[in-house]
Amino acid sequence: METVLIKALQLLCCLSLLVVLHEGGHFGFSKLFGVKVEKFYMFFDYKFHLFSTKSRWFARLFPRIARNETEYGIGWIPLGGYVKIAGMVDESMDLEQMKQPAQPNEFRSKPVWQRFFIMFGGVLMNLITAWVIYSLVLLAWGRDYIPMTSIENGFQYNEQAHAIGFRDGDIPVRADGKEIAEFSLGPVMRTIANAKTVTVLRQGEEIELTMPEDGLSLLKMIQTQPQFLAPLAEAYIDSVVPGSAADKAGIIAGMRLVSVNGKEISTWADFDYEVTLRRQDVLSSPDCTAADSLQWRTLMAVVASADQSRTDTLQLQLDENYMMGVTRHFPNFETRHLDYTLASCIPAGLDYGWRILKSYVSDLKYVASADGAKSVGSFITIGNIFPASWDWQQFWLLTAFISIILAVMNILPIPGLDGGHIVLLFYEGITGRQPSDKAMEWIEKIGIGIIIALMLLAMSNDIRNFILPLFGL
Repeated sequence: METVLIKALQLLCCLSLLVVLHEGGHFGFSKLFGVKVEKFYMFFDYKFHLFSTKSRWFARLFPRIARNETEYGIGWIPLGGYVKIAGMVDESMDLEQMKQPAQPNEFRSKPVWQRFFIMFGGVLMNLITAWVIYSLVLLAWGRDYIPMTSIENGFQYNEQAHAIGFRDGDIPVRADGKEIAEFSLGPVMRTIANAKTVTVLRQGEEIELTMPEDGLSLLKMIQTQPQFLAPLAEAYIDSVVPGSAADKAGIIAGMRLVSVNGKEISTWADFDYEVTLRRQDVLSSPDCTAADSLQWRTLMAVVASADQSRTDTLQLQLDENYMMGVTRHFPNFETRHLDYTLASCIPAGLDYGWRILKSYVSDLKYVASADGAKSVGSFITIGNIFPASWDWQQFWLLTAFISIILAVMNILPIPGLDGGHIVLLFYEGITGRQPSDKAMEWIEKIGIGIIIALMLLAMSNDIRNFILPLFGL
């Protein structure tokens, strides 16, 4: 329960900050161009609100603030926030105002270029926020990384990679002629997925491999078990979870897996082949029963003692998630540390943020696939990426990443989002014609419908992935 509360608190702090800054971008440009902002709300206030500067009690305590033309408040629906800009058809659907003659301080009275900056202000603020956070994180903590050259034993690859030409022990060193200098599993797989050629170091010799013409799916590379590549690591056990299948079977830290169900095991990737792939084959069968599942969760494992002086044969009953309950031991790769000054952290933060932005935009193409749609999540998914204990460095890194996500999501040309409004402004700038209020009303309604559908999809995925398993469903 404590873990859930810590993650929820981090999510609330992150989203509250980013929502205020995003809407502050719209607000700032509106004020700059003399446009009246009627409301500035964190979260949505459908029917009622939690706080408002127009409330009677607040007006009595702070009359000057209450007389401000803008109402500041906090709604009760934590799905974002908004600024209500005078003279604009938005999610508030205030159509009565649009029937009145246009006023000089309204959005619709301003030139296209000013309205563009007002609509782009939120996205711009999210991008600047990510840049500032990344720069300050580098200044405060520096950056640790693993040089690719330190992966001395190379990687172990799955069957898909072998079919392309990778061999166990290969070390990817270049993609399309560009050096792969650092090892981080996700970025390395993304680089390979987007490359036309990959150069590997094989027994001291560089070999160039040609990737499939239709490319590789990063989503499948990550989701497939065993994964496309993993550092070659002998199957040593680093620690054992108390009460787990391994603990009940008598496995202790320091032991090494020798074989599973009669199949020799030398690395953790071998174990994944033997256990995970067999599980997938069985569970994907329409004839699979509970008894079949139980049978495939039973393993006969031969383990070597910590000093390698003897071996024992043990029977393990894996849990419902086919987990053994051990922490895998991986080689201690050389880690290097970089410190940054105030002058160097600014361009480094910009470069870091730009690489994250490009990677996220590149990965968006997978959302349109069936597997990608299943991976879309809402607040539970987002909250789950935060660490179980409060870590300021991780909190700020994740906040910057979510800020980039908000920027990209809002710039999509979906009616009702900032990107949808910007598309209409481009149309007006090119044709010289502004869509009618009736057309804007329907466009906004369609956009709201699309957004609601996407949120329902995300929430249903969260329920399937996180809530139902709690009840064994």
